Amino acid sequence: MVEGINTVPVTEWLRAHVPGLAEPVDFSLIAGGHSNLTYRGTDAGGKTIVLRRPPLGHVLESAHDMGREYKIISALEDSEVPVPATFGLCKDKDVNGADFYVMDFIDGMVLNDSEVGARVPEAQRRPIGLHVIDILSKLHSINPDDVGLGDLGRKEAYLERQIKRWTKQWEASKTHEIPEMEESCRLLTERMPAQIGSTIVHGDFRLGNMIVGDGQVKAILDWELCTLGDPLADVGYLLNNWVGPGEIVNGPGDQAPTAVGGYPDRDELCDIYTRNTGRDLSGINYYRAFSHWRLAAIGQGVYKRYLMGAMGEDRGVDLDRQKEGVRIRAQAALNLLES
Repeated sequence: MVEGINTVPVTEWLRAHVPGLAEPVDFSLIAGGHSNLTYRGTDAGGKTIVLRRPPLGHVLESAHDMGREYKIISALEDSEVPVPATFGLCKDKDVNGADFYVMDFIDGMVLNDSEVGARVPEAQRRPIGLHVIDILSKLHSINPDDVGLGDLGRKEAYLERQIKRWTKQWEASKTHEIPEMEESCRLLTERMPAQIGSTIVHGDFRLGNMIVGDGQVKAILDWELCTLGDPLADVGYLLNNWVGPGEIVNGPGDQAPTAVGGYPDRDELCDIYTRNTGRDLSGINYYRAFSHWRLAAIGQGVYKRYLMGAMGEDRGVDLDRQKEGVRIRAQAALNLLES
């Protein structure tokens, strides 16, 4: 029995939705935590599927909307953006206590950090990097209305809405003064660029949310933050996570997979994206600053919850490091705004 999976009713549901399923199905947790949970299901014949459900316990359904995530992935199945094939969405709470959806299992590596990144053969790193920016270009070239995603969210005023939201989050979770945070917010508001067009925005587009193998990206994962809005927000976020060799962004032990070297650098990614989409990236530092500032606001919220004991056991979390990480992010945002 795996926590979060009611094996018998879930297997019955799978029998009706996954062709050729050979029972019994063995489940194991791939990724857990405070975000959506991901399970691997392997049947008696070796066929593997993936099941996604919300975190255990009481959660806001709006924050973990399985139907929304399922809709996005299903809508992109026939596009040039690689996503797993989907088998179905279950909204019957009697089956597993919460909504869940099932998709195909894609074999490959998930590059969460530089330690895992070092396992990628050097000859495959550049092709992977080129494929990453090609996929982002293609994602941002899709008309949301053409794939049934035109109602995913408001298309206009993306930055304005985001800054308002995360300013509110910052003010609600502030435990101490961080002047860099306040000044970054002021400059982000003052210098906000006009939004040019609206596209599907992944919201967490980085190698850690992709499955790679054989010199290419096999699938883009974790669409829970996806919305409609300014595509350059995705570009700025990707660039912040595209760390070069010898570059330290958030301190030791927090290195992106690209830090091992062998990948195209940020300038080349920007050139390719501009060539593919026609979008001007001369002001991309604003979006990079916004990304750092937003993550600082999120990090402060996490810090306060741990500080107040709202996250249960601290699980070995270094509170001083978490606190300093917020300031470092805010300082990184300010540096980009002042550059």
